Amino acid sequence: MGDSESEQLLDHQEALPTTTASAAATGSKSSKKLSILPLIFLIYFEVSGGAYGEEAAVGAAGPLWAILGFLIFPFIWSIPEALITAELATAFPGNGGYVIWANHAFGPFWGSLMGSWKFLSGVINLASYPVLCVDYLKLVFPLFSSGVPRYVAILFSTCVLSFLNYTGLVIVGYTAVCLGVISLLPFALLTLISIPKIDPSRWISLGQNEKNWPLFFNTLFWNLNFWDNASTLAGEVEKPQKNFPKALFSAGLLTCLAYLVPLLAATGALPLEQEKWVDGYFADLAEIIAGKWLKIFLEIGAVLSIIGLYEAQLSSCVYQLLGMADLGFLPQCFSARSKWFNTPWLGILVSTLITAGVSFLDFANLISSVNFLYSLGMLLEFASFLWLRRKLPTIKRPFKVPMGLPGLIVMCLIPSGFLVYVMSVATGTVFLMSSVLTALSIFWYFILKFCQSKKWTEFNHGGEKLDEEDLE
Repeated sequence: MGDSESEQLLDHQEALPTTTASAAATGSKSSKKLSILPLIFLIYFEVSGGAYGEEAAVGAAGPLWAILGFLIFPFIWSIPEALITAELATAFPGNGGYVIWANHAFGPFWGSLMGSWKFLSGVINLASYPVLCVDYLKLVFPLFSSGVPRYVAILFSTCVLSFLNYTGLVIVGYTAVCLGVISLLPFALLTLISIPKIDPSRWISLGQNEKNWPLFFNTLFWNLNFWDNASTLAGEVEKPQKNFPKALFSAGLLTCLAYLVPLLAATGALPLEQEKWVDGYFADLAEIIAGKWLKIFLEIGAVLSIIGLYEAQLSSCVYQLLGMADLGFLPQCFSARSKWFNTPWLGILVSTLITAGVSFLDFANLISSVNFLYSLGMLLEFASFLWLRRKLPTIKRPFKVPMGLPGLIVMCLIPSGFLVYVMSVATGTVFLMSSVLTALSIFWYFILKFCQSKKWTEFNHGGEKLDEEDLE
């Protein structure tokens, strides 16, 4: 690539935060941007939301493996993913995130396929949160355990949570700050009360049951991935080149502590009953260790955490669709924002409808399906990152992973091997579902290209024009 092409792309980079097609469509030149504090908590909720949901790791492999998993896995997976996100989100700071990266690296087909994989994994992941919420609530209200009441509760939760996202990203961001602080409090109390009861020898227990490695690794993966999701709303962030790396580091530290500290406290304070370590067991542990009041507090925290998880993930999905519309991968109508809150209302509606449609799946299948589709997207993301380093070596990178290309290849190969493992242990149902969704995504790309050629609906052309002028 020549110097003139690099200069053109650099000009585009500097223009991205303020000249997206979506901003032009609304005529809004003074919309509020996300500051670093709400961005930290949005990333935190994209990835974690607290220790809720990590119980299955102990049930699958015992305390020692669970502790080692949440201690070591961030170094082989979370940190590489966060570093890649920091570099590419600051180099291409526009809405769409990884779609932009794949588009610049390999062209519009792969950009569209990346968008489909990540969006589908996102909305399937969204469906797991109302399910998880109802799973916690049924411990207090058994009415929600099964049947029509359960499905009504899941559908109602989905609709209410989606409406909150409609009120605006800044509101969602500061709501995430409040939800994050409150949802962490019961675990802080659980840890403090557990300290006198902790027996460190319990931490090295290998468990009483046969190891369930697929469940163990799927649980780790589900609890520690999605670091790149916040990149899809980079165009809505104040000074993204400066704030994104700081926010990722802060959210990473918060996430690791939120998992490890309660896990050490709970496994060390009580004798192991491995078969009880399933989703929602932290509430029972809270009652045993401190009393009914802490169980209720933890249940409240779980519901608040799930609200934060849902809002952060939905925001990522919605602004990904908006970014794809800006790039010309989706019809222009996906760029439209509401008059009252300046939010992409069509993206919210579409994401909510798909989420409600897959809520009938059980929680284990939801996690496995999310992980498989996300793995496909991440393999493409790693490839895009490496290829952009080689293809566009001179573009401005406000944050740059301090390694040469050989070191970066090694850094990406380790988590890529794990991705391949996660995909290899998927069930036949999950593999079939992912294959069908991938085929439909490819078909969807060519259908949209055909509609665009026939001018049956309006598309933005900024992204495609950039590819032709700067990358070919």
